[in-house]
Amino acid sequence: MIQRNLLPVLLRSAELYPVVTLTGPRQAGKTTLCQQAFPDKPYTNLEPLETRAFAQEDPRGFLAQFPSGAILDEVQQAPDLLSYLQVHVDRNPAPGQFMLTGSQHLGLSQAISQSLAGRTAVLHLLPPNLEELRRFPNPPDSLFDTLFAGAYPRIHDRGIPPSRWLSDYLATYVQRDVRQVLNVGDLATFTTFLRLCAGSTAQELNLSRLATDAGISQPTARAWLSVLETSFLGFRLPPWHTNLRKRWVKAPKFHFFDSGLACHLLGIQSPDQLRTHPLRGALFESWAASELLKQQYHQGRQPQAFHYREISGREVDLVLEDGPRLHLVEMKSGQTFDSSWIEPLRGLQQDLAGHASIPPEGTLLYGGHQPQTRQGVKILPWSSVDKIGQDG
Repeated sequence: MIQRNLLPVLLRSAELYPVVTLTGPRQAGKTTLCQQAFPDKPYTNLEPLETRAFAQEDPRGFLAQFPSGAILDEVQQAPDLLSYLQVHVDRNPAPGQFMLTGSQHLGLSQAISQSLAGRTAVLHLLPPNLEELRRFPNPPDSLFDTLFAGAYPRIHDRGIPPSRWLSDYLATYVQRDVRQVLNVGDLATFTTFLRLCAGSTAQELNLSRLATDAGISQPTARAWLSVLETSFLGFRLPPWHTNLRKRWVKAPKFHFFDSGLACHLLGIQSPDQLRTHPLRGALFESWAASELLKQQYHQGRQPQAFHYREISGREVDLVLEDGPRLHLVEMKSGQTFDSSWIEPLRGLQQDLAGHASIPPEGTLLYGGHQPQTRQGVKILPWSSVDKIGQDG
């Protein structure tokens, strides 16, 4: 298995806190990372019913097995255990004792906020970004192969065809995880909702339309969308606004975290199909936005990411705040550069020039291969997505 960028952050956190909590989607590599980082720690998984019952019925006895700490996997299955873990680490606050992993961020975060506030570092591990994918023996080498395969580690580590693995992953997610979080009577309707969300990736969120198209109420659509977010399948990108006299759109955008899963939900069966697919640009935009968020999360940082669109129509796909510095990013899947692509970036750069302490950096990420600079805008090929925001 490859080394993950979050590894040094995890090790540093374990030097400061008695507990480190690692969250993220299922099959992102959380267990593997913890075992790589702490190979001598005992490991136990709370998913099996007998282990879970032990932790729930006799939490003191369960923790007594691990006087020097342990890796506790899928800890959201026994949230009450964290109250007893609080007592344990209060008595012995030595750093680096327990590593907790969990897939359902909402259930885990609620338990942590009640029991382990101030006692644990919370980190997020997502599927590998492009830089990490290149560490596998046979990484995808073209844009469409990369979008189609997505980034879940087992696809690349074991050479499993993406469509087959993602089909199994989706079935497990819907059948098990969704039922644990929501009282969904009709799983087919939820799957339809998932496919509609994939068809809306990189678009401004319209809950009313999603609800109508899925045949559910708007409150149900809101609850289901929250489940996609808490299980790290998708994320909302809120609108960004300035103090300038502009009228801007206030709706967030919704993005899928994994382009491969979005392709699977859309029925895309091969990388070549992406070349002419009507959602090629949207899938590329979501992939690029996800890459930039992964870059932040895997440095142990909380991304400050937004989108920008004025009522007049001018828009910039992504605005990244990094302290006083702004990174404005536009994404285009085309392979041949068009000078019109940088006009929104140039316009917003000029508007902000006299209002920002540091001039905002504009970057166009496109589906081609030639880096260049035009009118103060960096133009980067898709394969250099990891270079955005790294200079300065």
